[in-house]
Amino acid sequence: MTTFAAHTPVLRTARLTLRQPAPLDEAAVVAFYMSERSQYAGGFVPRFRACSNFFALLGHWQCRGFGLWAVTETGRDDAIIGLVGPYYPDGWPETECGWLMFDGHEGKGYAFEAAQAALQDCRTRLGWTDIVHYIAPPNRRSIALAERLGARLDAGATVPKPEDPCLVYRQPLAGMA
Repeated sequence: MTTFAAHTPVLRTARLTLRQPAPLDEAAVVAFYMSERSQYAGGFVPRFRACSNFFALLGHWQCRGFGLWAVTETGRDDAIIGLVGPYYPDGWPETECGWLMFDGHEGKGYAFEAAQAALQDCRTRLGWTDIVHYIAPPNRRSIALAERLGARLDAGATVPKPEDPCLVYRQPLAGMA
């Protein structure tokens, strides 16, 4: 699908830096996946599963050459505040651009800002024309973000795990935010 770049780029926005996740992010990512906050993102799980999620995140980059970006505040201490970006594990029906913001970093527009940069990277560097967002039906904040980014509900789309209900929001090619 995607060829590996000789150098993984770093994305920058007005306030954020998006970089490849690294081992230094383990504690924050594991804490997120163990928290109730992650219930709509395959989380709220025991430590061993949260660690597995983190290693899968690193492995996605290693095997695919892309993955969720570690979001940090530019000019700060490089501490991860969320994960945003392309995701396409084996068996996924379509290419996804997703987001997870850690506790204390919501409500500041960071997810929107990072998602705009990630979507642009998906289009330009990865060459993706079809991008979806898989969202748990009760996750109103993610639905609002998808709609703010210009995505529309695609009720006929295939979901990644039929036993796990989710909504599929499709990002339009033209007029992308």
